[in-house]
Amino acid sequence: MGEKTMDLAADHAVEAILREELVREARALAAVAPVLRHLLGTEAQSLLSDAILARVRGMMGDLASQLLAIGAGRDPATRGGAAADPAALDALAARLMADEGLLAFCHAAATEGLIAQRLHQRHAIDPVLSPLLQELIASEDPAIAALAMTTLAAQSRFVQGQRRMELPLGELPAELFHRVTAMARSEGEETAAFSRAHAAYDEAASRIGLLARLVAAMRRGVLAGLGLEHAGLALFSSALAAATRQPRSLCVLACHEGQGMGLALRLRAAGLSPAAIERQLSLTDTAARLPRAFAEVSSDRAAVLLATGGRV
Repeated sequence: MGEKTMDLAADHAVEAILREELVREARALAAVAPVLRHLLGTEAQSLLSDAILARVRGMMGDLASQLLAIGAGRDPATRGGAAADPAALDALAARLMADEGLLAFCHAAATEGLIAQRLHQRHAIDPVLSPLLQELIASEDPAIAALAMTTLAAQSRFVQGQRRMELPLGELPAELFHRVTAMARSEGEETAAFSRAHAAYDEAASRIGLLARLVAAMRRGVLAGLGLEHAGLALFSSALAAATRQPRSLCVLACHEGQGMGLALRLRAAGLSPAAIERQLSLTDTAARLPRAFAEVSSDRAAVLLATGGRV
């Protein structure tokens, strides 16, 4: 009886620590979009990573440039070109920056690019061709092999695009794609051109769509995607999102330094052991430490804590 009481006390103590850390990490993430929106409109850039700010600002300008190109009847891949009106470009970019959902998406993309770069520099984890992706390309199933090759090409374009601070319109999730094109049309752009862009849009062909399809094709082998060194950040984030049924962007951001508890709970909810979780934390956040008795937190309980944001 006494031992059972002590065990329950230990369980409550570790959950209290986990809840407190989850709330802290969630509070930090919630502050990102408002701070980004403020800093992108001012010169007070020192409060946030210059690299993040530059990439988000560049992606917003790039999206605006593509939208103006469509409105002018040109291929969006040509961007605005020399004929683009700088005032119209700035005005549309400002409207895009006011959309919190789009801002959050661009922030997650920029963060993914920078985390992948850091993992490559510190741990030699290739941001494009991971060992797992190589295995999938060599799959005996021709459909999986073809899908993996297409995903490789998309991931390569993403890494190159991040270096150029670009974000093709077709890489946006459907909800955001339709929202930003509606913004541009409200500026008086030609609707027929946007109708053609809508007809050409295919969310499943986007990088995130391809990664999700590849993870789904792995079926039970999805557990192989929960090792950063083996899967690489892109597949790891998509596999973790599928295993936990959480937004992929949150799984990406959980790999950022200072978000270790959220990553640990997601990996626990996905079924990983504390030892395997510690290995992943050693790659993403060397300062992160699992609390004592973390092993007592079951996968189901970790999922509950994540679903409630620690507020239980």
